[in-house]
Amino acid sequence: MSHLPSDGRHEHGQNFLTDPRVPATMVDLVARTSGPILEIGPGDGAITVPLARLGRPVVAVEIDGRHVARLRRRLAGRAGPSARVDVRHADYLHFPHPAEPHVVVGNVPFHVTTAILRKLLDEPGWSHAVLLVQWEVARRRAGVGGATLLTAQWWPWFSFELHGRVPARAFRPSPGTDGGLLRVTRRALLPAGDRAAYQRFVADVFTGRGRGLADVLRRRGLLDDDAASLLARERLGSALARELTAPQWVALWGGVRPGSAPRRTAGARTGGQRRSRH
Repeated sequence: MSHLPSDGRHEHGQNFLTDPRVPATMVDLVARTSGPILEIGPGDGAITVPLARLGRPVVAVEIDGRHVARLRRRLAGRAGPSARVDVRHADYLHFPHPAEPHVVVGNVPFHVTTAILRKLLDEPGWSHAVLLVQWEVARRRAGVGGATLLTAQWWPWFSFELHGRVPARAFRPSPGTDGGLLRVTRRALLPAGDRAAYQRFVADVFTGRGRGLADVLRRRGLLDDDAASLLARERLGSALARELTAPQWVALWGGVRPGSAPRRTAGARTGGQRRSRH
């Protein structure tokens, strides 16, 4: 695989891959899936060209017109599967995903990683995503060293798996941080109808005041007998929100579920007024 030119434009946060082993790993992860492929930010094609060899339709969305022209010329000189690659000149943040099931792959510009992830997670239709993002983002999304609010909010519907670290020297120009390979897979640990309420609940817990989970829920008026029993059983009373795993968040939501009928508040005085579930 030929290396890419090191002329990434600062305004687009472009850092091109020069180590062919990284695209090979990403394409191998994509090869384990099925269906059409949507690539985010193909640049000059370090990932696009080997993707084309899979023989599946590829739509590559590139914001920089110079690289759109280069990639189209590069692919035009190749026969066979490359003819199935459609290079689009567009900003992914404003690009509609296809309606049919598909897979997403991309070397994500580091400075817009969060915006791209938020858009991606809101998009229906795709089943898997293989992304190269900042190392710390990849670690936190996968729950290594503690999950972020964004991860916890989406965990019931997506799994995040870390697939390796990519040193900064594998890019040109070299970024100020290493990259990380992240695979995201759609799942359904909770019904889709719970999403809005669940995500508000997670945000409340993450931002709530208190020394540990039990204290946070108590201050929010959510620590009833069932929730207290759950925390004791899972030994989560003193845990911090970022320390919970995906199954623990799902269990906590099932035990608390704000908006349901109020139950006896743990520790409430006999005859006392029940706390609101809101």
